[in-house]
Amino acid sequence: MTEEKIYRASTGVDEFYYGEIDESKNILIEGKNIERIKFLQTINIEMAQEIVRAYGDNKTAEMATSSGDTTVTSAFHTIPIQDKQRLLGLEVVEGITAMGSEDNPPYVGVVFAKTYEDGSREYVGLPKGIFTRPNIEGQTKEDGVEFSSEEIEAQFMDRKVEGFKKEKSVLFARDKAGETTNRDALFLKVFGKPHPESGTPAEPEGA
Repeated sequence: MTEEKIYRASTGVDEFYYGEIDESKNILIEGKNIERIKFLQTINIEMAQEIVRAYGDNKTAEMATSSGDTTVTSAFHTIPIQDKQRLLGLEVVEGITAMGSEDNPPYVGVVFAKTYEDGSREYVGLPKGIFTRPNIEGQTKEDGVEFSSEEIEAQFMDRKVEGFKKEKSVLFARDKAGETTNRDALFLKVFGKPHPESGTPAEPEGA
């Protein structure tokens, strides 16, 4: 039986999670937790791709696709300093967080949810990428109160994902309202661990 197509558009975003990835095993680094950053406002994923043409006899002889980097730009109400330290590989000494030219951001996996008015959710997984330092901005307070927001950018690359023949850079999974089966499966693909609120036991390494 053919699965019913869904034509609803998303109306929000939620559940932004990240975790440092072990490059050799393509799962969460042992001893690290999947961490959530609350109050995601917007997120944009650019998956650059262009058509490359070969010519002959004054016409197109062949075409192929050329894929570029996957760029992710996320805006939050604010990004806690603890998350910046982890995402950017920042050094902390005596309560002072510092940035420098020799900072070494870790590879991370990311999962977030697009929400729908019927209660369903589409989860988007980004298996392997690196975040870059956000701009530091400030503004004087005027007559009224105006909240700022923080934006951070990352580049993602293809990675081996269990079950797929070819390496992937973006994964999708959708659950109906009240269901979490596909969400949990996606977390296992990206992190090797289930969703933090799931009761599903983690798969053994090498499974």
